[in-house]
Amino acid sequence: MLYAMLAYHVEGTITAMTPDEDAALMQGLHKVHGRLADEGKLGPAARLGATGKARTVRGGVAFDGPFAETKEALLGFYVLDCASMEEAVQAAKDLQRVNPSAVYELRPIPLYLPGVPFPVTEAQG
Repeated sequence: MLYAMLAYHVEGTITAMTPDEDAALMQGLHKVHGRLADEGKLGPAARLGATGKARTVRGGVAFDGPFAETKEALLGFYVLDCASMEEAVQAAKDLQRVNPSAVYELRPIPLYLPGVPFPVTEAQG
């Protein structure tokens, strides 16, 4: 079964990190990513840009910013291929050990359309 894992965090905490702190966090997360990929469980994953640059489309009209006003913002996502929700929860727990202030939401994916592969990108300021 495929699962979407949505990664939430207090955006100001992430944007306040120094480049070295961010690199150390990403290094730890990439270790878990590598293990999940080696196990054939990790599909597409993305770190999302700042919510201040987001647009929300509702009723055919585009608005500035994210839809929800919350302290935590959706900052990234993963697609996992796990045998059960419990296995997906364990993957989220592994990531949270590296990034303990993050929140990971898991949802089953009843329909997955992979599209075409995109190039790998690096975060841009």
